[in-house]
Amino acid sequence: MKAKNKGREKMGKNSLLAVMVGAHLASGLRFPLEKMVKLYRLQHFSPTILLFYFFLLLIGLKALLASMASGEEITVCDDEVRHQDLELSTTINLLCWFLLRSRYSHLEKMTDLVAVWEVALSDGVHKIEFEHGTTSGKRVVYVDGKEEIRREWMFKLVGKETFTVGATKTKAAINIDAVSGFAYEYTLEINGKSLKQYIENRLKTTNTWILNLGGTDYRIVLEKDTMDVWCNGQKMETAGEFVEDGTETHFTVADHSCCIKAVSSGKRKEGIIHTLIVDNREIPEAVE
Repeated sequence: MKAKNKGREKMGKNSLLAVMVGAHLASGLRFPLEKMVKLYRLQHFSPTILLFYFFLLLIGLKALLASMASGEEITVCDDEVRHQDLELSTTINLLCWFLLRSRYSHLEKMTDLVAVWEVALSDGVHKIEFEHGTTSGKRVVYVDGKEEIRREWMFKLVGKETFTVGATKTKAAINIDAVSGFAYEYTLEINGKSLKQYIENRLKTTNTWILNLGGTDYRIVLEKDTMDVWCNGQKMETAGEFVEDGTETHFTVADHSCCIKAVSSGKRKEGIIHTLIVDNREIPEAVE
């Protein structure tokens, strides 16, 4: 009878410790469970961590209910609590390691690619890719296939990642916003503007021409505000001169003589018209 009572008492001690630790973890450092859920929804913590907290709490509650059903009184000594707490901590650490390892292995085998953008800059058209693990919080940014940012195991799933693009080191940012539940929206900013605003502004401040010379494609871009000329990602050396009806900017591409003529349209809304002439042939403007 004494052995049976000791077994029940030991089970009661284990159940009490499990509930204490499980409730402490599940409550997020002494927050009520309801507030923990609200905090999770507002801050968008990783669901893996929240699931782990609930798992611990359920284990503790199950053991406690079994002990209460036995009708035995629970008494715990300080030395025994320390010993049991050490055993429980070791178990929790092993369980946490197993869950994270299995989850990480699963994520490595699948792609978390959620958004792809193509951005036309003066030095070329750049491809931006973004991976977001909504379980682990992982964030990875690729620019033209090269990894620029990698963050693993982020508890906060919403936020912002900033980086630069191209030879001009243009500032870019990806915003991660929660839409509803576990759905997220990803928006790209270029130089502090949304992608749509950036494209609209670029149409007003640049001219782009695409042509083929000797079997090679060339992309020539004129920045109207600075009169800088770019060709296939390189800033060209130019020579400007005033002519009777406006200005001319001369440069050379693959031994071909090029000139950008700037003349007034005579209309206030249209402003100055820029025309590219290569080997005395006018090149039509391209729209990107």
